[in-house]
Parts: sequence; structure tokens; C-alpha cells
Amino acid sequence: MSSHKFATLRYTALRIGLFVASFAVVWVLAYFRIIPLGVGSANTVWLLLLAIVISAPLSFILLRKQRDAMSEQIVAKVDRQRERLAANAGQEDGLS
Repeated sequence: MSSHKFATLRYTALRIGLFVASFAVVWVLAYFRIIPLGVGSANTVWLLLLAIVISAPLSFILLRKQRDAMSEQIVAKVDRQRERLAANAGQEDGLS
């Protein structure tokens, strides 16, 4: 369980890191005019959107283990909450 303790934080940090790396690659490609710079003053927006489009499928493929660990962590928390709610409902029914 300890390896999954910070799964959500780890996945989020890796996802942000992948986006930043994608943005850096896109920026370098735009700097050397390998890809278009955008239209008018939309350069930054263009680069951000392109980095999102690149990083999303990469994170889907590369971060599968981290996403699965995060999913297990969330499911465990939801199950604990359901058990608490069921226990509280049972106590309330016992008082009536």
C-alpha cells in the first residue's frame, strides 16, 4: 500500500512534466521555424495547444502504470467512504 500512497501526486507531477517537455520541444521547433509560429499574436496559444495535443496521447501510453496505481488508490478511498456511510446508516437505523 505504501507504494500507492502518493500515486495521484506522482501521476499528476509526471503528467505536468510530460506537458512541460512537450512544450519545450514545440517551442524549440517553432524557434528554429521547423513548425509554423502561429497567426499574429497567437504564438503562445498555438504552442500551448500543440503541446497539449502531443502530451495527451503520450501520457496515455507512457503513464499507464501510474494511472492504474492512482485508480487503485481512488477506488480504495471510495470503498472506505462507502463502508463508513453504511456503518453510519446502520447506527442511525438502530437508534430509531
